[in-house]
Amino acid sequence: MQERLSMRKFIDVLRLRHEAGLSHRQIAASLQISRSTVSDYLAQAHAVGLPYPLPAGLTEEELAAKLHRRPTVLTPPVADKMLPDYARVHEELRAHRRFNLTLDLLWREYKEQHPDGYQYTQFCEHYRRWRRIHLDPIMRQTHKGGERLFVDYGDGLYLIDASTGQRVLTQLWVGTWGASNFTFAEATLSQALPAWVMSHVHAFEYFGCCPAVVTPDNLKSAIAKACAYEPDINPTYAELSRHYSFAVVPARPAHPRDKAKVENGVLVAKRWILAALRHQTFYSLEDMNRAIRQLLERLNDRPMRKVRRSRRELFLELDRPNARPLPPAPYVFAEWKRPTVNIDYHIEVDKHYYSVPFRLIHQVLDVRLTATTVEAFLKGERVAAHARSYVPHKYTTLPEHMPSDHQKHLEWSPSRILDWAAKMGPSTVALVQRILENRPHPEQGYRACLGVLRLSKHYPTARVEAAAWRAVQFNTCSFKSFKSILLRGLDRLGPIEVQATRTKGVHGNIRGPRYYN
Repeated sequence: MQERLSMRKFIDVLRLRHEAGLSHRQIAASLQISRSTVSDYLAQAHAVGLPYPLPAGLTEEELAAKLHRRPTVLTPPVADKMLPDYARVHEELRAHRRFNLTLDLLWREYKEQHPDGYQYTQFCEHYRRWRRIHLDPIMRQTHKGGERLFVDYGDGLYLIDASTGQRVLTQLWVGTWGASNFTFAEATLSQALPAWVMSHVHAFEYFGCCPAVVTPDNLKSAIAKACAYEPDINPTYAELSRHYSFAVVPARPAHPRDKAKVENGVLVAKRWILAALRHQTFYSLEDMNRAIRQLLERLNDRPMRKVRRSRRELFLELDRPNARPLPPAPYVFAEWKRPTVNIDYHIEVDKHYYSVPFRLIHQVLDVRLTATTVEAFLKGERVAAHARSYVPHKYTTLPEHMPSDHQKHLEWSPSRILDWAAKMGPSTVALVQRILENRPHPEQGYRACLGVLRLSKHYPTARVEAAAWRAVQFNTCSFKSFKSILLRGLDRLGPIEVQATRTKGVHGNIRGPRYYN
């Protein structure tokens, strides 16, 4: 239609033509519309077989629905012409998109077998009509085989915590292939980074192959900073993509249709998996995923209503042959951190201190943290590697990381720290000396000494000196004990009160050394 008119004006066109017998020119002049619009409306009413007068009780909405459902004008099939197998034509187009297969080439192959068959225009029109009838909107969104996997989360089932009896809502991770709709689903306790990454690993193991592109949503575990043009990918997720050689192309923010495949996949998984398990009680994630896996197999083997083929059949035909193979080694989950090297040439990772070459003092390193190893990188080059330790506030030091001459290579040294302590008083010097002597390497005590000396910015020098004296007297020579003395005000106790504290509890009921002679 040339102009978009209301159904009321459409009815007026029919009335003036059939009841008043006016010409197209007269109708156009009467209704202030063009003659071509009058012709279009009359032709449209004829195409759908709309009678006049209109049926009684026909509303404007029903009239609009009749007009929008008008059939495509096609040459009726001729009895002696062979109608192409459009189901095979459609599968050929989907399976061989990488060859840029077109309808023109398929029509030429059809004409070679049936010289007196349909010409190209009718061949295409019949195919489009077949596609509208036999395919739903999801299947029209065609993708190259093996190209893309869509991933997302949905609310899962409730898990019963055996220790507390409380219900814990799980998350349902779903991955759906673009070409075949082949689906993987599993339950996780959260959408945190470890669960997000390992669900990908489990999905790739289930598929036995990898896609070229993964399209996630913009959750923090995948995208550190969402942007429609240059999103920042989470470092761990980026490492996963490099390991499996796939590209991360996230959906645009607030555009769920960019990942419509998995949106529908989540709905299907809830309908055919979670709904079937809604009356069961689970006390462990393993039991829940075992039940989900059984129903997942049934879902992938179930024929889809419109295409009359299962997801597994389409996956083995379209996605699996064109997907990428799995890498030889399985992926090992790793987190990335960016600590700064301290003056003692150690970095703090998960409350433990690991040494790096002393020349990297004050540098910011990229640290890869796995369950068993800690690796430090500077501009992509590995500069240190350690076995991971879970003992907090301890040091792991390699001798080759230590400088041969601290006076030449380090800005800080034991003598400089002692000189700074001397400004506070002799007790502070004694405390710092004890801290340095109690470490296997003096450099490991630098951090604690600096903490002691920097407290002088918050407390008067007299109190710092008194607290240091008390720490030395009671042999509690550590930064934590020193700070606790200041916080609790114990530095205000004089020598007599300290002596009283030492002899507290000495009375006649306690046996002396002569008792045992």
